[in-house]
Amino acid sequence: MPRPDTDKLENVRNIGIMAHIDAGKTTTTERILYYAGRSHKIGEVHDGAATMDWMEQEQERGITITSAATTIYWGESKINIIDTPGHVDFTIEVERSLRVLDGSVAVFCSVSGVEPQSETVWNQADRYNVPRIAFVNKMDRTGADFFTAVETMREKLGANAIPVHCPIGAEGDFLGMVDLLTMKALVFKDETMGSEWDETDIPADLKDKCQVMRQALLDELATIDDSNDEFMMKVLEDPDSLTIDELNAAVRKGVIENKFNPVLCGSAFKNKGVQQLLDAVTNWMPSPLDRNKTKAFKEGSDEEFTVNPSDDEPLAALAFKVMTDPYVGRLTFVRIYSGTLKKGTTLLNSSKDKKERISRLLEMHANNRKDRDEFYTGDIAACIGLKHTSTGDTLCSLDQQLLLEKMDFPEPVISMAIEPKSKPDQEKLAVALGALSEEDPTFRVSSDEETGQTIIAGMGELHLDVLRDRMFREFGVEASVGKPQVSYRETITTNAKADTKLVKQTGGRGQYAHVVLEVKPQPDEEKGNEVVNKIVGGVIPREYISAVLKGVEEGLTTGVLAGYPVINVYAEVVFGSYHDVDSNEMAFKNCAIMAIKEALKKCAPVLLEPIMKVNVTTPEAHMGDVMGDLSRRRGRILGQESRKGSTQLINSEVPLSEMFGYSTHLRSLSSGRAAYSMEPCHFEKVPQKIQDEIVNK
Repeated sequence: MPRPDTDKLENVRNIGIMAHIDAGKTTTTERILYYAGRSHKIGEVHDGAATMDWMEQEQERGITITSAATTIYWGESKINIIDTPGHVDFTIEVERSLRVLDGSVAVFCSVSGVEPQSETVWNQADRYNVPRIAFVNKMDRTGADFFTAVETMREKLGANAIPVHCPIGAEGDFLGMVDLLTMKALVFKDETMGSEWDETDIPADLKDKCQVMRQALLDELATIDDSNDEFMMKVLEDPDSLTIDELNAAVRKGVIENKFNPVLCGSAFKNKGVQQLLDAVTNWMPSPLDRNKTKAFKEGSDEEFTVNPSDDEPLAALAFKVMTDPYVGRLTFVRIYSGTLKKGTTLLNSSKDKKERISRLLEMHANNRKDRDEFYTGDIAACIGLKHTSTGDTLCSLDQQLLLEKMDFPEPVISMAIEPKSKPDQEKLAVALGALSEEDPTFRVSSDEETGQTIIAGMGELHLDVLRDRMFREFGVEASVGKPQVSYRETITTNAKADTKLVKQTGGRGQYAHVVLEVKPQPDEEKGNEVVNKIVGGVIPREYISAVLKGVEEGLTTGVLAGYPVINVYAEVVFGSYHDVDSNEMAFKNCAIMAIKEALKKCAPVLLEPIMKVNVTTPEAHMGDVMGDLSRRRGRILGQESRKGSTQLINSEVPLSEMFGYSTHLRSLSSGRAAYSMEPCHFEKVPQKIQDEIVNK
């Protein structure tokens, strides 16, 4: 079936809305849904009724945890919105959604400007080269300052943030904005809940200021596209002759090429500026046709090519989220980069080399759904019936096999033991853990071989708290958990050689393998562990080499100090020998495990601990107490910045092991007036005294 006229590819926008927690991101999304006709009433976050925050825990905590997807229409454009969480423990959700977006709206609070989590998300968007426009929200709040917020974007994010709006009033007197492209004032009517506004002349006291701001905007646009001589001449000689189409085209070009971040203003809560934000998305954001071509690889080879965004091309789709829906079961969200996706078709999951059949296709609106027979290039689809597909997998047609670039997920930094409270809960716990780890690649489940306990691991205390809540609410599992434990790592500090033989003769056929390894610290830490085959002359037959490499990799999963995973090791398989009868794959794998363990013991192993980037915002009166407390927690103070009023931002790095229960302690330290954010930063050597305590536990 051909694509409907309402969904032309050039009019499709896949956008995310990203922000620091409490910048008003969910409220902004709610207003967008309301004005686009997808919500009949406005959901308020403080009432726990927000449409995009559809999980119970999200509505309770007032934060967005999972990226809910929804589709709206505005003018001629079809906009797929992915709502992303602002809390750092859910950064993986942001990372996943950025991978499949074509553009993003960054929401900032007009009072606090760029917050630490805004920096994290902005940097993630930089990594994926996602075009962004900015919306300075909460202009009605006490202390609102649009121009300071823009300045902090330039200073802290390195953004080329240029206002396209000039606010009219602020705080309780915020009435609307001047559009610097049309040079008209937009004053909103409170009695129509912001759905109507008057377009008037610019207030006299703002005329000169707006003229200066418009000229700065035009100069920037001319600089961005210096190949457009006609535009440049008009800017220099007769800026008033520029048409709105010419201006929109120039802004769009700057946004798509990531050279320019237009900044709009408004108050989502007071219903001011939301329709203008939607216009900006449709006018300036890229369609799937405008984005950098997606890289793919031919199945079974390293040959790289680009996927052409067209319905007529073979199917290329990426699964970016798996979740369990209480009504329809397992839902897999996919972004289609080329081709079409039809209900009832059989596809190939090329990441796992498994066939999959799509039984139903759904278009999602937060947690409501509409059945569809077919989706097209550029669409976000929810699929039912995919049994083997997990986050980051590629789906393609059976006859045109390809593999899209994989997604990278960070390793968990915190773990805790979990056990069912009763016998009936035992089976339910296994089902719940399986479903949740399928949904979230940063949530890991393992069992402790010594104690037999089930261990869950994740990105932070809130992450594991929310997952524990979900086990109870969605799966009815009553479970008790142990104290949070730090996920340490081990590494080596010197070079060593291991010459290991495995010889077993117990009647009948024996086992024989001989492996020589040379091991040293990884010179390029970004590569992580690397195991390289340097065998020449067939001293270990080719058919056993992969078993040796697998054995070394398996041996590195548990270190020799305290059994933690070993990182940043470079190992070469340099020599060995075999027996015609007694050698086999299993013998060589086991021998390689023994060899790497022997080498690690000789390499002066050390324990590494996760270091967290901790940013604390505190009133000046409590700054000394907060800094002293961070230092007592083995923290390093990296610097401090003055914020609005008498508030200070303290930047520090603190070992994760010292941060458990910090939020409660900080509240009592500052009478509840300080707040903090924390995210994984890097691993560092544990002090010897603490290492000895951990090893001797």
